[in-house]
Amino acid sequence: MHYALCLMLFMIGLYGVMVKRNLIKIIISLIIMESAVNLFLVMIGYRKDGIAPIMTKGMEAGTFAARAVDPVPQALVLTAIVIGLGVTAMTIAIAMRLYERYGTYDIKEMRKLKG
Repeated sequence: MHYALCLMLFMIGLYGVMVKRNLIKIIISLIIMESAVNLFLVMIGYRKDGIAPIMTKGMEAGTFAARAVDPVPQALVLTAIVIGLGVTAMTIAIAMRLYERYGTYDIKEMRKLKG
């Protein structure tokens, strides 16, 4: 069920990227898609009644491996957040430059971009 909600959130973002004509709305849709992928990765590493992946004294390796959550998706999501922030900043900067040049955020009115 939760994975279907991630897919639905991703599809909402994809719809915004494919249908909208305003650059700001397209950037927001990309952020929604990124959030859906990050949520999916976090849910992959989730384990019910899981413990932090830190082994302490007196803990057996078998029980630790059976109960600890997977830290790799968490690390991937942290990296993806940082990369997504950079990509978002770059797309906003490009959108601002396009607005300075053409005076609009509408991609259909930017006829000079053909090429």
